[in-house]
Amino acid sequence: MENSSPNSVPVVVAIDDDHATLDLISQALRPCGVEVHGSANAQQGLELVRRLRPGIVFVDLNMPGVDGMTLLDAIAAFDPGIQVVMFTGHYSTDSAIEAIRHGAADYITKPVTSKALAERVQKLIENAGERHAIGNLEHELLRTAQFQGLIGKSPAMLHVFSQVRRIAPHFRTVLVSGATGTGKELIAGALHRLSPAGSGPFVVCNAAALVEGLAESELFGHVKGAFTGASGDKTGFFESAHGGTLFLDEIGEISLQLQAKLLRVLQQQEVQKVGSTAVKKINARVIAATNRNLYEQAQLGRFREDLYYRLAMVEVHLPPLAERREDLLLLQRHFVAQYSKAFGKNIKGITRRAQEQLARYAWPGNVRELENVIGRACMLTDGPVVDVQHLPAHITTILWPQRDGELVSLRQAEQMHVRRVLDAVGGNKQKAAAILGIARATLYSLLAEDEERERLSPAAAGERLRELY
Repeated sequence: MENSSPNSVPVVVAIDDDHATLDLISQALRPCGVEVHGSANAQQGLELVRRLRPGIVFVDLNMPGVDGMTLLDAIAAFDPGIQVVMFTGHYSTDSAIEAIRHGAADYITKPVTSKALAERVQKLIENAGERHAIGNLEHELLRTAQFQGLIGKSPAMLHVFSQVRRIAPHFRTVLVSGATGTGKELIAGALHRLSPAGSGPFVVCNAAALVEGLAESELFGHVKGAFTGASGDKTGFFESAHGGTLFLDEIGEISLQLQAKLLRVLQQQEVQKVGSTAVKKINARVIAATNRNLYEQAQLGRFREDLYYRLAMVEVHLPPLAERREDLLLLQRHFVAQYSKAFGKNIKGITRRAQEQLARYAWPGNVRELENVIGRACMLTDGPVVDVQHLPAHITTILWPQRDGELVSLRQAEQMHVRRVLDAVGGNKQKAAAILGIARATLYSLLAEDEERERLSPAAAGERLRELY
């Protein structure tokens, strides 16, 4: 089991005010080779969980003065790896789905036979072993999915990595395009380090921050007395990058006049400082980056066409995070490890329900936004995991506009989208969940809340919930 060493006896804790149920659990699980501890008191049971760190916990949904969901939340916050099984004598589809949404591994309606209970526990033990193996695999994937500071195993990112490897030894100019937050500077750094100029300087210039009137001086330098305030000679970005690489970020923001001078420098490989007649040869590779479509800008006359073709002899395009959903979990794990270390904490990971919330979000700010969200969550958590309450409100609650202008809740929008995807794949829920990038538990949760969905009978709902695990 996940919370036991490979050679230890699996530990189970049962929390139920019904002593007959506690006896049933103990007797039923004896043949399974597990160590069972029971408590008829919720607080004492929670203390048992914290002390013994079991692999499986049985929790009664309705105990006197205690909300079983609250106890489930407390256990999940303590250790998201613990598999919690909810017990209830009063079945309802809503409570079953709610239990799954809160992170329960199973939902059992009383009465239950010893044989059925033993079979469920055996299945949970097997699932725990599978998840442990998957966790080890994810750690290994994270190690192997790193490339020069970038994380990715999606086909889109593997294509980018391949491009960088092939381009780096030969480029003089490269255009890196992509939306804000996709990691263009990281790509530029990788190109530089893997190039023959990797031991030289890597100079970063944010073209959008260049002050109008001083931009030429910043790029190419100036001599003393070139203009009012020029009290001495100044070395520009190009000269500073001699023998290395100059990274021109937000290249689409510079004026047409400055673009003409930039083109000449790229063609001649020489700079002329402001106020000087002398020229100086430079040997610098240039990587330009933009979040704009420079081809369209060139067609509209807003960017020099000749400069565009000079820069875009080779172009590396970074996909938005929405197009590389396969990388989301790896990136989360990477940032949790990074900020756990930075903040001096021992954060093990992100709860399943928090992961599902993150998976639903569109990530318009891309990887940079994800890093900020995970960093903030790691700062806020005092425990070993990041949970839903550590995520910002704009991720957990949001309104989406519909075509008719009406605003609906995130849940309603999700349900509509899920129905569209299900229709497109012929009702195949496993395939729909894969396309949506969510767990099957989340898919069933969304379907269950759809008002137009046919209500399930207790037997059918229980069977579907068991299929999730």
